[in-house]
Amino acid sequence: MRGVYIIWLREFKRFWRDRARRIGGFAQPIIYLALLGVGMQNAFKVFGGGEFSYVKFMFPGILGMTVLFTAVFSAISIIWDREFGFLKEVLVSPVPRSSVALGKILGGSTTAMLQAAIFLLLAFTPWFYGFSLSTLWKILAVVPILVLLALSLTSLGVAVAARMTSFEGFPIVMNFLLMPLFFLSGAFFPLQGLPGWMDFLTKIDPLTYGVDALRGIMLRGVELGNAAASPFAQYAAWFKDGDILAIGLSRGYPDPSALSSMAGRASLPVQAHPLWLDLLVMAGFGVFLFAVALWQFNRTQQ
Repeated sequence: MRGVYIIWLREFKRFWRDRARRIGGFAQPIIYLALLGVGMQNAFKVFGGGEFSYVKFMFPGILGMTVLFTAVFSAISIIWDREFGFLKEVLVSPVPRSSVALGKILGGSTTAMLQAAIFLLLAFTPWFYGFSLSTLWKILAVVPILVLLALSLTSLGVAVAARMTSFEGFPIVMNFLLMPLFFLSGAFFPLQGLPGWMDFLTKIDPLTYGVDALRGIMLRGVELGNAAASPFAQYAAWFKDGDILAIGLSRGYPDPSALSSMAGRASLPVQAHPLWLDLLVMAGFGVFLFAVALWQFNRTQQ
């Protein structure tokens, strides 16, 4: 346990002393929210019927993205330590290799949680969920999910980095793995109405269940759009008069009751799976990757 603590402390200090890394890790999700969130606002109005708040829908996905990239790329320190000889010194010490791997995983998870904690402060702003007791309870509820995600994803990074020897190869391999995981998780778009092959890929993506759990908690009780302002509801209101209704039906317009039903269905489902299923899949994914990371690290060469 002393070896685990020392490795964890070293990873934490390296992160905390690197100002550019701290600022960059916080600025990246802000850029995504500011540029992509605002830019896609109008395109997603149809889901809310009127004034659809895409940035509120996108916030849990960007939160998952922050944990994903910070946790996974923290494992590049293993390649750095191997390059400059520190890893060799650690591996020939009496400290078990499993303790070294566990320290790396805990260190990377801690840095990912710090980045997520800073980003979570934005949830209290008026542009997202507002400063309220409800928002505070939601943030406290998502913390265990973020911890589980951080441990799982850092284990993935350690499992890959333990067998690699070049700085150039690690980002290429990780981007090859992470970009499909991220885009198929539903962080940027709802997972409804997708082609069959894409729907299958989203269901086998473990990050999908993490984003789904985060969104289900953060958007609970949050109004994303005004269904009464949807075009369907407006058309239904226009057809209140009997004469206008007869003219509309004669010209092939749908019945107002059907329009009202369509307006009710214009709302966006925010959670595709039960919370217990999301947690179960994430826990299974985390245990599997943790075991793989320990196994790979035990097989690594000095």
